[in-house]
Amino acid sequence: MINETLNTAAKLQMALIVAEVSLSDLPRDTPYQNLELRFREWGFERGWGDTAERVQETMRSLSEVLQAPDPQNLEKFFSKLPIVFKVVVFSPHGYFGQSDVLGLPDTGGQVVYILDQVKAMEEELLHRIKCQGLNIKPQILVVTRLIPDARGTKCNQEWEPIIGTKYSHILRVPFRTDSGVLRRWVSRFDIYPYLERFAQDVTSKIQEAMEGKPDLIIGNYTDGNLVASLIASKLGITQATIAHALEKTKYEDSDIKWKELDPKYHFSCQFIADTIAMNATDFIITSTYQEIAGSKDRPGQYESHAAFTLPGLCRVVSGINVYDPKFNIAAPGADQSVYFPYTETEKRFRQFHPVIEELLYSKADNDEHIGYLADRKKPIIFSMARLDTVKNLTGLTEWYGKNKRLRSLVNLVIVGGFFDPSKSKDREEVAEINKMHAVIENYQLKGQIRWIAAQSDRNRNGELYRCIADTKGAFVQPALYEAFGLTVIEAMNCGLPTFATNQGGPAEIIVDGVSGFHINPTNGDESSNKIADFFEKCKANPGHWNQFSADGLKRINECYTWKIYANKVLNMGCIYSFWKQLNKDQKQAKQRYIQAFYSLQFRNLVVRNVPIASDGTQQPESKPAGKPQSTQSTRRSQSRLQR
Repeated sequence: MINETLNTAAKLQMALIVAEVSLSDLPRDTPYQNLELRFREWGFERGWGDTAERVQETMRSLSEVLQAPDPQNLEKFFSKLPIVFKVVVFSPHGYFGQSDVLGLPDTGGQVVYILDQVKAMEEELLHRIKCQGLNIKPQILVVTRLIPDARGTKCNQEWEPIIGTKYSHILRVPFRTDSGVLRRWVSRFDIYPYLERFAQDVTSKIQEAMEGKPDLIIGNYTDGNLVASLIASKLGITQATIAHALEKTKYEDSDIKWKELDPKYHFSCQFIADTIAMNATDFIITSTYQEIAGSKDRPGQYESHAAFTLPGLCRVVSGINVYDPKFNIAAPGADQSVYFPYTETEKRFRQFHPVIEELLYSKADNDEHIGYLADRKKPIIFSMARLDTVKNLTGLTEWYGKNKRLRSLVNLVIVGGFFDPSKSKDREEVAEINKMHAVIENYQLKGQIRWIAAQSDRNRNGELYRCIADTKGAFVQPALYEAFGLTVIEAMNCGLPTFATNQGGPAEIIVDGVSGFHINPTNGDESSNKIADFFEKCKANPGHWNQFSADGLKRINECYTWKIYANKVLNMGCIYSFWKQLNKDQKQAKQRYIQAFYSLQFRNLVVRNVPIASDGTQQPESKPAGKPQSTQSTRRSQSRLQR
């Protein structure tokens, strides 16, 4: 933005004064092209703005920073600078695609989050580049795993444009072992042996696609954050991490009980990988305050990593500093073109109504739905999630089955998973499928419950929310713990009164008793009675339902939109890129420690504890691939990650 003419701070300050005086005499909408030659003589290049007004605003912001560099002035100035143009987003696990993937194992809200995030960031980048007076095309890559056995999805395609964008694409790179490319899906809990080689393969692909290094890389979940850390360290790129869910807080005493849980979940690898990534990253994006520091009754997801013990393996005594300024809150929103209020009748996707009518009310059992609703006049309480233990859909069904008052007031519709356990390759899902069948049978719920298989069409899902709202029903999110709660945002955006877990992010999204309701997932009787009380009041006073519908929508529009999110994240990318350059020398010692911890602890854990999958079996016993590693006996060690 400046040339060799301005080689001292004094010259820069003087040039800013001259430029500001010149700009004050010009019409505000004067194009920068009319000023370019004169400004270049003074030492200024393109990037200050596309009009005289914007150039003056940027220069005034810089003058304020030079005079009083407080946080507010710095953020204001860096938000105007052309720093971020190329962004890479990592999400290796699951089936990452734009259609026909939601509800498949390890594939849910994170996919929706990233696709909406990318669209919002590209839109914001295009707006910023125009305002900066530049003619540059942004690039955003979502890097995920290529799965040859793609189960009818596009997850076996290497390159895929992202719908609704101009310059954003999905890049898929396969997992490789010494035996070649792994063809089948692998659980997110079994993914660790492939990540280092995946990071190596991805690095060259990214640089080739972008014709250079990206400006910002964003990791998602444990695997994406670890891959992002490896690549950021190698290329010297600004890194952001998004946990989505740190598993340590989702499973009670999972650190103390790691030995009994490790054969199934490999928590020893996951907790170490999470600790490495959150310390290596330049900044952390969270959706809620609770994610960082928790509440008075429960530690935050990150706070729980400050000190913990894996008995017989290691003791982490300074895992993370939750007061570190790298922590930021940027709450996502819902796609307004898909999730909009049920009252906006002219926008409704009426082409889906016959299919949704079939989904909800036909009495035939098939591969897409089982059970039926005998009384169509009742409102519907509705929940949609992956069918796993933490999402607690079977728990909600049991609450409903036990509460005769609730059963008399409403029908129950559950969307998630398969009906046939043999169709699932996910251990937890198989157990939950069997449990759901048992609950339906034990409480004789036929005629009151409709169980619909996982739905992957977002547009149809959006209309499904609105059709539930037409019945004057409600959305229930009963998770044992929910890091954020994207389905809560979607439901409220469609005008559905919402009951959501008080464990995690939904407790911040909803103001209890005002814009929705908090429920305790560990107290089914209390939660089901709270839902029943609401519907009894609605039966006596229909305006009660309308009030909560309107107040929920108001809450979303004030706090949870993708435009707000994209602006915050790109501001962070600019600010932390600058900070990274200032603190380069100070971070070297910490980076060396993190690299040693990765090499000596994480690598050995993966080799010892996580088997390499084969394409012929679900849980193979084949030896790990890759470079041979030492298998020294486990020793108790104390690990200190410096703040």
